[in-house]
Amino acid sequence: MTKHVAVLKGGWSVEREVSLVSGAAVAKALRAEGYRVTEIDVAPDIATRLAKLAPDMVFNALHGRFGEDGCLQGLLEILKIPYSHSGVTASAVAMNKIMAKDIFRAHDIPCATDSIVSPADLFISDPLPRPFVVKPCNEGSSVGVVIVKEGDDFNPDMPGPWQDTDRIMVESYLPGRELTVTIMDGRALGVTELKPRSGFYDYAAKYHDGMTDHILPAELAEDMTRRIMTYAETAHDILGCRGVTRADFRLDDRPGGDAVPYILEINTQPGMTPLSLVPEQARHAGMSFGELVVWMVEDASCGR
Repeated sequence: MTKHVAVLKGGWSVEREVSLVSGAAVAKALRAEGYRVTEIDVAPDIATRLAKLAPDMVFNALHGRFGEDGCLQGLLEILKIPYSHSGVTASAVAMNKIMAKDIFRAHDIPCATDSIVSPADLFISDPLPRPFVVKPCNEGSSVGVVIVKEGDDFNPDMPGPWQDTDRIMVESYLPGRELTVTIMDGRALGVTELKPRSGFYDYAAKYHDGMTDHILPAELAEDMTRRIMTYAETAHDILGCRGVTRADFRLDDRPGGDAVPYILEINTQPGMTPLSLVPEQARHAGMSFGELVVWMVEDASCGR
């Protein structure tokens, strides 16, 4: 019998629009590969809809809160429906930047210096020397990230994550190159360098065509490539991730730089849009988009 796959997309997080694009791309590819596919724009009644639909598995194409942080994964465990990507614990920990960085440091993966503050304390005095980065503790895709430089007028009336959360992560700004690694079944596929044509690699640069150049493979010394890939594989493993993830790094290997690859985060639900990095790295490794999503469907599980 043809396997019935429910592709979950959309939802209500700030990353809704990207998720809709990811989900549509996945659904199209799975249909072309012969699967029976039902696309669901996720709403709070998702448990009732899935129980009635009774799919063979769920391809989770949601991004951001609820879909990526262990909540949906827990629901699917209760319903006993196999699903793509990481399980409950790995999803929750990876989404929580504070917990994830504590674990990375404990396993000797370099991380940026940080300070966790309340919105009220953020503007009393600079938590770290400038330049520093302000980010929410539980969002992805660079949502809400603000870089504060010398001379900037930094005040609570500016748009930023302090307006809708009670805990803020402030990190030392890491100069240098933006690098990313796809991990598939515990193995790193390669390293891509991301070169925004202006500004930094923010939400717009990630999802608007023409704003960022992708250099694959990144022009790095062989030992540095291996070091970064090993850190990515280790991060995937120690958080208990499964399936496909993506780890992001910063590296300052210019003269005078410290040449240390610092991990920024591991993304358990990486994008699957036409501009996304995972399909690009899989293609470079010899795997078509269709082959990639088929592997992810067949890798789906429940209870691990």
